[in-house]
Amino acid sequence: MTAADQDIPQLDIPELDESGSLAEERERRKRELAITFRLFARYGYDEGIAGHVTARDPEFPDRFWVNPYAVHFSRIKTSDLLLIDEQGHVVEGGRRTNKAAFWIHSSIHRARPDVVAVAHAHTIHGRAFSALSKPLAPIVQESCAFHDDHVVFDEYKGLVLEKSEGERIAERLGGRRAAILRHHGLLTVGHSVAEAAWWFITMDRACQMQLLADAAGTPRIMTDEEVRLAHRQFSNATMARHNFALLADLVVEQEPDVLD
Repeated sequence: MTAADQDIPQLDIPELDESGSLAEERERRKRELAITFRLFARYGYDEGIAGHVTARDPEFPDRFWVNPYAVHFSRIKTSDLLLIDEQGHVVEGGRRTNKAAFWIHSSIHRARPDVVAVAHAHTIHGRAFSALSKPLAPIVQESCAFHDDHVVFDEYKGLVLEKSEGERIAERLGGRRAAILRHHGLLTVGHSVAEAAWWFITMDRACQMQLLADAAGTPRIMTDEEVRLAHRQFSNATMARHNFALLADLVVEQEPDVLD
């Protein structure tokens, strides 16, 4: 850390309690995953059968939980989630899975043992921005959460139905938190389901804001000092979890069946 970095104010946000057994951690991840789908439905991130979010199982790290095929995000409950093994087989749950979900998510989970969750959906603003084939610019503070921390995957070969393409996405993502998939949409990862979900919401909004700003004129690019400050503050993982918790509380209160 440089002297300049030490001068940057840090947000004092308390850590959330993450203690508990493997079984308790599994249930926590599944609850957050089901809530994420309800949130994505509220934000209009649903697009037919497209879109998937996964959470690595804490006991079996080669397996992950995912939404079932052809169930609307607004109807997904904790009990609907499927556990998928490393071969793509459903080992827990009674519904079909999405092949594209397996190839994308399994490749990223395999390449990134630090990642707990991966979020991908076909949003309006995310897809529109992906057609520009360029990264987000630091024009607002929230966009800076992704400064030097996202990539553009500039290939397009239709639906991701092969292992090799999933591996190319994972390779291009590298150690970053997000990717813009050209002509396709957005993808985010996190060290928790809450983080991946909040980064996805934030990134989609950043795409929307840049589309609006570019349409209105020539937006001002933030200075290096401004970008560094905003990145340190708005890429804060604990803040992401707290922001997710605010939204999750509303979902649980208004749609308690999500936890069934």
